[in-house]
Amino acid sequence: MTPIIELDQLSIQFGGRPILDQLNVALTGRAIGLLGPNGAGKTTLIHTLLGFHTPDSGTARVFGRDIATEAKQIRSQIGFMPERDSFIANMTCVHFVRLMAELSGLPSEAALERAHEALFYVGLGEARYRQLGSYSLGMKQLAKLAQAIVHGPKLIILDEPTNGLDPPARARMLELIREIRDSRQAQILLSSHLLHDVEECCEEILILKQGRIAAHHDLEAERKANRKFIEIETRGEQGAFAHAVNALGCESAITSKQRMKLILNETIEVRDLYQIANQNNLQIRSLNYKRDSLEDIFLKAMESA
Repeated sequence: MTPIIELDQLSIQFGGRPILDQLNVALTGRAIGLLGPNGAGKTTLIHTLLGFHTPDSGTARVFGRDIATEAKQIRSQIGFMPERDSFIANMTCVHFVRLMAELSGLPSEAALERAHEALFYVGLGEARYRQLGSYSLGMKQLAKLAQAIVHGPKLIILDEPTNGLDPPARARMLELIREIRDSRQAQILLSSHLLHDVEECCEEILILKQGRIAAHHDLEAERKANRKFIEIETRGEQGAFAHAVNALGCESAITSKQRMKLILNETIEVRDLYQIANQNNLQIRSLNYKRDSLEDIFLKAMESA
């Protein structure tokens, strides 16, 4: 699969201090999650891809274009939703989004038409003639999304898109991000400190720690490959059942007279447990089934990096 973003030994320094340190990775997913603690280098990486910072060494490519020599062409293919507000408060929303479309290269008439379309798409159609200074936080976030998509970019970079939103507004923002992802009209790079948001929307994750890559995973493959943890409540003799599942390469531990914990290998599914239990005269009364969450993956990356 052709990479969307390639980092080739990319390094950035501020005041002699390394902020990004020899990042080397190819990102290919429809929706890529960028994770890391505060100060990990996430925003610096985004700004570097947008051409705001010049690499001290190495380079990066977006859709095969080098950020050092083709920054203008790259920016024309990117929509950027920044974390911080960057509005002209007394400008109406539709005129703001039109201005951003024009700055992205659209002719004035087409920019106005696309501005109306983008605002109706994000749910601001009825409020598009109101001044931005009168908008709530949730409405401002939607306006930022509208200006990021108005020119039809191939890559949309979202920096903390749900920051400060209440639950209904956050759910709406995540729904819009998934719609864009599933439309296949644009790829997404989503930077967030909210692991649930990334898990909801992204297929691939890049985790940074102190300017270095702590982990890079195909999230869907990671979920499938993770060991499967099961806790079961039983009735009957557990010994023969435990011996049978151990013989199939699983790990088991009897935690009480009626409870067991199991770690299944890749070839064993939950339905197989019921067959083994039946063969060994054991009744499974309840079962808790869990795979590693993105939080588990993130914490492991923080511990090992």
